[in-house]
Amino acid sequence: MSEFFSETATPQNYLVVGASGGIGLGFVRYLLAQPHFLQSSNQLVATYRRWSPALAELQAQFPQHLQCWPLDITQETQIADLAANLHSLPALHGVINCVGLLHDEHLQPEKSLRHLNGENLQRYFSVNSIGPVLLAKYLLPLLRHGEPSLFATLSAKVGSIGDNALGGWYGYRASKAALNMFLRTTAIEYQRVAPQVVIVLLHPGTTATALSRPFQKNVPPEKLFAVERTVAQLIQVLAPLTPADSGSFLSWDGSRLPW
Repeated sequence: MSEFFSETATPQNYLVVGASGGIGLGFVRYLLAQPHFLQSSNQLVATYRRWSPALAELQAQFPQHLQCWPLDITQETQIADLAANLHSLPALHGVINCVGLLHDEHLQPEKSLRHLNGENLQRYFSVNSIGPVLLAKYLLPLLRHGEPSLFATLSAKVGSIGDNALGGWYGYRASKAALNMFLRTTAIEYQRVAPQVVIVLLHPGTTATALSRPFQKNVPPEKLFAVERTVAQLIQVLAPLTPADSGSFLSWDGSRLPW
């Protein structure tokens, strides 16, 4: 099996979900910086919830290789429409889902049971758990072909039940644990109907993005990764994977995490 992202892996049609900033945008920049990716008919589709100037600049620079599509991962009809539009591609060889919710102007991770709110919990699960498994549902026909394919989604070490010794962050932890179960189960089904697809869950480490910004002060500098470093590390983890690795929960250094 050819390594993913390598010069010998051809063709390479990729979908990066959540590419308007952070790690998703980092993956887009990485792929478009690979000379072999630009020297063929390879296509990269990047989705965004909010349009970003960085994506606009890249699309203007690489119009033959980069398509940008709006997508709210909490809307099943939009996921279905995206999959329908992607049928113009001969095949899809890689999906990297980078969408995740930890906090926003209306939501902060819970420190105690007294902070739990049903509506907020539903938002966590809608973004972090349900959206990704619906992607796997609708993209299956595009991934079901005879060539090696990848479906990777960002999870989080705090979603590990076995590793949870600190508590707190109820909604984020639980929604990432649910994501792990959804995609572990999806991997089992894919092994029956699309055995060449590798499904993997990734802990990227603490990365200097908007998602982690409010919590970076407690992170040692050597453990706070720039986006470029995170992407490079995750590429190293993903590149050699084979179908035998499907359903794995892997850290940025390649180690396997407990469920």
